[in-house]
Amino acid sequence: MEGATRAPGSRRSLGPVALVVAGGLSVQFGAAVAVLLMPRAGALGVVTLRLVLAAVVLMIVCRPRLRGHSRADWGTVVAFGTAMAAMNVLFYQAVDRIPLGAAVTFEVLGPLVLSVIVSRRLINLVWAGLALGGVVLLSGGGFDRLDPVGALFALSAGAMWAAYIVFSARTGRRFPQADGLALAMAVGAVLSLPLGIADAGSKLLVPSTLGLGLAVALMSSVLPYTLELLALRRLPAPTFAVLMSLEPAIAATAGFLVLHQALSVLEALAIALVIAASMGAVRTQVARKAPEGHIQ
Repeated sequence: MEGATRAPGSRRSLGPVALVVAGGLSVQFGAAVAVLLMPRAGALGVVTLRLVLAAVVLMIVCRPRLRGHSRADWGTVVAFGTAMAAMNVLFYQAVDRIPLGAAVTFEVLGPLVLSVIVSRRLINLVWAGLALGGVVLLSGGGFDRLDPVGALFALSAGAMWAAYIVFSARTGRRFPQADGLALAMAVGAVLSLPLGIADAGSKLLVPSTLGLGLAVALMSSVLPYTLELLALRRLPAPTFAVLMSLEPAIAATAGFLVLHQALSVLEALAIALVIAASMGAVRTQVARKAPEGHIQ
């Protein structure tokens, strides 16, 4: 009977985790398409296509209400959209200079630091530390050979990723469904548009480029951001931040399965550490909700 009373709470806790993992998988396949697109439109052009097309799709699908929101609501949306645009601009500048795996590894340090700062439980610090160890191992010890400017862009993108998590959670609480995300995406699109036009100009209007841009927008923005927004309504920010450490592991695993890139023993150990940290964070979240289900 005890296990039966805990099962519903466990499923409710694991639901948002599944959303986060699905979003991570979508982002990685979207990143592969973005790599194909970058020679055509440039780094800033890819960002613009991604955000503008994603904003168009979300505004059409969600049709968010523009009236009746407080000044604080709009402030949250603008902050969310600004963080989103900055995160994307900085990340693609990094990918233009250093390998994707290294860029993701640097970037994920932002959410890990956030989990340490926000968390009020010692066990969450343990999971964050374990994930950080895996991220460092996954670098393969090659950071000293990387372009320092690219590494700095990736670290800055990580800081914006942490801000994205904070404001995504706040937006999800203030707006119904994905309305806040649609409005924030529109803000990000407006901010990125001048940069993309300056970088790529009329190349952004080539039909094949627009087609690839739409694929990137759907896979890297619309689907994952929506899933993360829904997850953050039921998942604490520290747990979500630790789960973000799965991103480098997903990227390395995708490289092995899709691109047949062999994993070294060190890389396999790194992935195991990251996954263990994420599983630990999930189990901690489930355990916190289990007593409530037991009482019922």
